[in-house]
Amino acid sequence: MKKQVKCVRMKYKIKYHHSYQYFDLDESRITGVIENSDPVNNHTLSEQDIVEDALNHPIDSIKLTQIVENKEHILIITSDHTRPLPSAITLPLLLSSIRSANPDAKIKILIATGCHRRPTHSEMIDKFAKEVVENEEFIIHYGGVKEDMVFKGVLPSGGALWVNKLVDWQDVMIAEGFIEPHFFAGFSGGRKSVLPGISYKDTVFGNHCSKMLASPHARAGNLRDNPIHEDMIFAAHKVGLDFILNVILDADKNIISAFAGNPISAHIEGCNYMRGYASKKAVKSDIVIVSNGGYPLDQNIYQSVKGLCTANSCTNDNGVIIMVASCFDGHGGEDFYHWIKNGGSPKDILKEILQIPQDKTRRDQWQVQKLAEVMACNTIIIVSDMCDPDIISNMHMLHARNVTDALMIAENIKGDKAAVTIIQDGVSVIISDN
Repeated sequence: MKKQVKCVRMKYKIKYHHSYQYFDLDESRITGVIENSDPVNNHTLSEQDIVEDALNHPIDSIKLTQIVENKEHILIITSDHTRPLPSAITLPLLLSSIRSANPDAKIKILIATGCHRRPTHSEMIDKFAKEVVENEEFIIHYGGVKEDMVFKGVLPSGGALWVNKLVDWQDVMIAEGFIEPHFFAGFSGGRKSVLPGISYKDTVFGNHCSKMLASPHARAGNLRDNPIHEDMIFAAHKVGLDFILNVILDADKNIISAFAGNPISAHIEGCNYMRGYASKKAVKSDIVIVSNGGYPLDQNIYQSVKGLCTANSCTNDNGVIIMVASCFDGHGGEDFYHWIKNGGSPKDILKEILQIPQDKTRRDQWQVQKLAEVMACNTIIIVSDMCDPDIISNMHMLHARNVTDALMIAENIKGDKAAVTIIQDGVSVIISDN
């Protein structure tokens, strides 16, 4: 008589919007659960204390208070609503530090939208706090008007560097941001505040061209010989970025570390810190369940491509990726949406994109390229009860309202015994085969 193996059902949760999606699975089917191991704050410092400590101990730089002393015009570049940087904490500390040394300085805060839409007033209140929004001078970068830009040279890639003309207004330029793995720039933060953050659209398009993205060095966690990163470094130097404050966040979007000082050195030190605990070995399965870390990065399909690229590193051939993302803001880009909707098969789309020269790069081409790479190898199921299902189906992906329903769809494709890998936050980890 055969001995029966008892199946143990395990309960799991995964980030979704401001909460979680819950599901359960037979433990025997789980190949691995991948999540970054947030370092413990051994000093039990508050988030404010962590930031202040970084400002008081800048890396390869004099203190910010010394930099701004006797300067008239100070420009602070901050991130937009699509980034989880807790500016309600960081920005007041930067402003306080500046005014403690130079109370009469004229300060402008430039929101680095890159090619994203403008944040709404309520989104600004949520991100920066009402008091800051009402009492400070904010300018929202818009990269679509060349007359609002200034030329700063030719990038290493050959593209023209046009940036917001406020860079010629300032005497001191500071950028705040946060560091996480980035699927083709290596890491976010640092120099990315300038390019793409405050750059002209054609400059961004050129930096994100198909040839650059196709480089084996343009990948999460890698800066060495990364052509996209090299353009960004050049841009930050050319505009005269003086000082950065970059933070690292845990899974709950709390500040666990901060790096301030020289725009190159401080950023590299932060990247090395993150690489130390975010690097994970690939765990291959037929089905991968992944999130984009919840709000704000799961607000649309465009942003969710980042987590999909991470999941792609863990799927077997012809796998199924279950992306848990609210996508309450829909597709995230008209050009992105229509290119995927009307562009033919993923292989046809990739063939077309790879033939487009750098100076002819189209809006959202980079995100289409990365999504098509994933779609060429996998079936994608978007889990959302906030997104119009027609948007998802028009983009040739499947839709489910919850993870349980998505698993049923995946099992119809790969079998009800198919192995499953769970990636808790596809944006926060670096997957490697080593």
